[in-house]
Amino acid sequence: MHGSASSLSASVSSWLLVLLCAVSGAYCLRRVRGWGGWGGAAAGEAVMGFGMALMAVPLGGGGAWRPPVLGAVFCAAALHAVWLLRGGLHHAHHLVGSLTMVYMAASAGSGNGHGAGLPLLTGALLLYYAGYVVLGGTRLITAGGPAAAAAAPTAHAAHAAHAAHAAHAAHAAPTELIRACRLAMGMGMLAMLLSM
Repeated sequence: MHGSASSLSASVSSWLLVLLCAVSGAYCLRRVRGWGGWGGAAAGEAVMGFGMALMAVPLGGGGAWRPPVLGAVFCAAALHAVWLLRGGLHHAHHLVGSLTMVYMAASAGSGNGHGAGLPLLTGALLLYYAGYVVLGGTRLITAGGPAAAAAAPTAHAAHAAHAAHAAHAAHAAPTELIRACRLAMGMGMLAMLLSM
């Protein structure tokens, strides 16, 4: 009975991870289609989200095709991330994420199951993603901080302040959603690394 309950909880958490990653991937795909200008990074994030969802599906022993297919997909995503580095080092996280997925796919394909990875590399990646999640959570929490309340001496200044606040709010909502999406994928990566 204990084994059954443990198996059920592992299956439920796996499916929740699949759902989290698939929703993140779908949101990133929506960004690629609907909001121009973010297409390069959003496309990589969509591939990452859907690939993580596919990797997290609990197939048991019937998923022998997954490691080589996902390894190839994430090698291509790593090349895309290298291409994105032309735009600045802030895209380095995409490269780390793609290479982490290649590492996990290769570890899963080794046939040793959980614990198949190199302990030192897995530990370093765990530290990286734990820091990424903490930093991302902190940024998300502080993103909606209190607005500076300045007294406006004239009606014109009050109108200008209101217009500036409205423009900031219109731009901040997608930014906060993007941060939440990235945070969710970072937590998913951390959960998958913990299961190695």
